[in-house]
Amino acid sequence: MADKLVIVESPAKANTIKKFLGGSTKVVASMGHIRDLPKSKLGVDVENDFEPEYINIRGKGDLIKSLKKDAKQAKKVYIATDPDREGEAIAWHLAKILENEKEKITRVTFNEITKNAVQKAIKEPRNIDINLVDAQQARRVLDRIVGYKMSPVLWKKVRRGLSAGRVQSVAVKLIVDREEEIEKFIPEEYWNIYANLQDKETKKKFEARFYGKEGKKLEIHSQEEVEQILKDIEKAKYIVNEVKKGEKKRTPAPPFTTSTMQQEASRKLGFTLKKTMSIAQGLYEGVKIPEKGTVGLITYMRTDSTRISEEARAAAKEHIVNTYGENYYENRYYRTKKDSQDAHEGIRPTYSDLEPDTIKDSLTKDQYKLYKLIYNRFMASQMSAAIYNTMAVTIKANKYDFKANGQSIKFKGFMTLYVEGTDSKQQEVEGMLPELKESQEVKLEKLNPKQSFTEPPPRYTEASLVKALEEKGIGRPSTYSPTITTILDRRYIEKIQKQLAPTELGKIVNKLLTENFSDVINVEFTAEIENEFDEIADGNEPWKQMIREFYGPFEKEIEKVEKELEHVELVDEVSDVPCDKCGRMMVYKYGKYGKFLACPGYPECKNAKPIVETIDVPCPKCGSTVQVRKTKRKRNYYICENNPSSCDYISWNKPKPGEVWNPEEANDVKKETKSKTTKKKTSTKAKKSTKTTSKSTTKSKKNKE
Repeated sequence: MADKLVIVESPAKANTIKKFLGGSTKVVASMGHIRDLPKSKLGVDVENDFEPEYINIRGKGDLIKSLKKDAKQAKKVYIATDPDREGEAIAWHLAKILENEKEKITRVTFNEITKNAVQKAIKEPRNIDINLVDAQQARRVLDRIVGYKMSPVLWKKVRRGLSAGRVQSVAVKLIVDREEEIEKFIPEEYWNIYANLQDKETKKKFEARFYGKEGKKLEIHSQEEVEQILKDIEKAKYIVNEVKKGEKKRTPAPPFTTSTMQQEASRKLGFTLKKTMSIAQGLYEGVKIPEKGTVGLITYMRTDSTRISEEARAAAKEHIVNTYGENYYENRYYRTKKDSQDAHEGIRPTYSDLEPDTIKDSLTKDQYKLYKLIYNRFMASQMSAAIYNTMAVTIKANKYDFKANGQSIKFKGFMTLYVEGTDSKQQEVEGMLPELKESQEVKLEKLNPKQSFTEPPPRYTEASLVKALEEKGIGRPSTYSPTITTILDRRYIEKIQKQLAPTELGKIVNKLLTENFSDVINVEFTAEIENEFDEIADGNEPWKQMIREFYGPFEKEIEKVEKELEHVELVDEVSDVPCDKCGRMMVYKYGKYGKFLACPGYPECKNAKPIVETIDVPCPKCGSTVQVRKTKRKRNYYICENNPSSCDYISWNKPKPGEVWNPEEANDVKKETKSKTTKKKTSTKAKKSTKTTSKSTTKSKKNKE
């Protein structure tokens, strides 16, 4: 019989903290949530003041019996689930399950799984924070109401199995809106003129860029303007008009929040949000290190705070001073955003002495990469600024101005260890100019006019979408990854070379929702709701009051939309492909596996076929048409339409005219694609989807009555 029972969410977390507690303590895992709303129905009693109808999660019966038995045998029960709203809710549900032992139950939290943090938490137990629980209940109930009330509209008008959601639908809207911006974008012409110059004394060459005329900035929009400027400075002398020297400081970025960690891991490591969070979870819960046992390597990874404890700050100082020197350390404090949940720290290593390279052999390749990113980012956040020597020069050519800038690092500071990534294509120019003096003449070697065109805004990547969601106040650290995963899984969006683009299905769903639920599917409303959850967590608003205020207008909107859409008929988009069984023109449908062709004569004619993408280069082996297909991992490959019947051409690389194919290329592709069955399987999937899908453009049918 154990004196103490500690309940956590996962076995990995349980294994890590076992060694910090005495032999009379038993540590068990709840395996995440133990109770939730039922999947088969709304699960919220709207007639009884929105009371949630929680049930035990299917398949957890034996686990619940075991937890009850362990709790009954223990003298004290500590619920040590994660230190956030979700963790608090899991603790509350566990307490409900263990109701008969409620006198023994108490709550403990720790931001890092270290011996000091765990033992301190056990000595300082508290009650379950019902305000945090209520904030989670408000989110769960509101999202369930929105999803279960709006999704049936999609089932009736698009196809079954689709889902709408308060946050996911706004994320799709952002991606669709960006795509529309790109499609509507009209490029504008502009020109730059670059002067290749040389300092006559040192013979050092440098480049200056056209700025303007008589001190005023001038934009160039046509070749005619360029030619006029070139004519005006054809025989001009290039005289240094102004030289400014100075110093510039660059300060380090703060420790990671969930959002910034996801963004940097995407930029620098190419990780998806889901992968980043999965690896971070493992680093937090514990990794086995020789001579140390299982160790939690980072603090809790779901946070929007950049606050750092004084103990961690002191440990960082000791490490930086010992490793780099006193002049590399600077005691830095970072301001946390006004609306952040500042319950715990930013993401940092738990042990400053566990440098990434010293434990590399104990980590997987991906764990090492992410741990190194987190470790270096944190250490750099406590280091001195980098210092640059800068030089800015203005050069006159008759009445026109050219400008040149240069810089060189005087002191690397934090950049010795870490430099924050950026989504911008522009790179910081490094390199000093010659030692130029005012009024001196420099030699012109060449003028280079360059035509350019303005570019549309880029598509979102996972990283830039997270940044946009955070800036607009949509969602919270725990929701970014599941939101993007959901809309990818639902095929509302797709990844094209790491960029997020809406699918046709995503556009249709977005159009239907934004046109009919504009009060719910908008950025301002979603951000406002997040603020209300924060108010509930702070104890400033009863959670059911928030649901009451939302539900009345929402229910009326649902009724109005259902009435308006009652006489709307969805017409399938017609293709130019005739059905090879009955001759009707086939239509586009959307199924679980994406877009496909189906006969409109269903159920009389059940013909369906996949949509085949082709290229305009013939098969290098037999001259037939080459098709583009995708592997399960969404990687393109190229295959002859006659494969495997009479031609075995298949390759990862797009064929080029006149190219001679090497048959050895096929082996690797065949392993991943199993090309002989691809076509047959795709067709079968398409047929299975025909019964439950319908597509595209909405067309209103006027009610003649």
